[in-house]
Formats: sequence, structure tokens, C-alpha cells
Amino acid sequence: MDLKDLYRDVIVDHNRNPRNFGKLEAADSHAEGHNPLCGDRLTLYVNFDGDRIREAKFEGSGCAISVASASLLTEAVKGKSREEVRRLFDQIHALLTQHDADVDLAGLGKLAALSGVREFPARVKCASLCWHTLNAALSNATQPVSTE
Repeated sequence: MDLKDLYRDVIVDHNRNPRNFGKLEAADSHAEGHNPLCGDRLTLYVNFDGDRIREAKFEGSGCAISVASASLLTEAVKGKSREEVRRLFDQIHALLTQHDADVDLAGLGKLAALSGVREFPARVKCASLCWHTLNAALSNATQPVSTE
């Protein structure tokens, strides 16, 4: 299976069957994100166990890439420390925005599927909205995140 097939299959699967979708009652932190250009809107919730993310969930609506990226994010960050999540954010940001990014795709697992978004520059904000929203939740930011 080549990367384009992986990209399509993973995005379709996570859009149709989003993981960790729904409100996390009594969340330790949450943040809202909005992409006014295309209407993507989500709220990301996290619970911590010390410095590690114990649980992450999201709710909202958006395009297939936005929903799939949020679903992949919630799976990927569970059990990771804040610092590990920040490093993962940096890798995903490079993956989405830099054609010559030196990112270990094999080390990203399913998140490597997001590399296909790079081919559609207008969709990068769709894929990155949840990641910026997670950063806001980790920082206990009170203002909604916008990709504009």
C-alpha cells in the first residue's frame, strides 16, 4: 500500500468512525477551535494523570480531514507527557507545512497519513486546527483558537 492509499483509507475511516468523539465530562482542561474559512469547529477535552494525558476527546463538526485529524490526535496523545505532545505537535506541523520536512513517518504510525494533506494547501488548516486547539488546552488558554 502506498502513502496515498494509506492517506485516503485512514482519513475516510477516521472521518466515518471518529475515535474518542464526544464530550469529556469533568475535563481537566478544554479548548475550542474554529476555522472560519471552511466552518470547522471543535472542542477538545483532556484529562491528566500527573503530567500525562490520560484521556482526550473531541466534539464538533467539520470536513473529513478536520474530523479525521482530531480522531487521530486523540488516539496519539493518550499516555504522552505535555513535552512529548509538544514535540509531536512540532513534527505534525512540519509534516503538514514543509515539503522537505525531516520527519520520521514510520515513527508517527497512523499520523503519517496526514502527510497527504500537504498536497492540498487549502486543507492544511483543516488538519492542524485540532493540534492548535490541543496546545491551547495544554496551556489552559481561555480564548478560542482560530486558524485565520
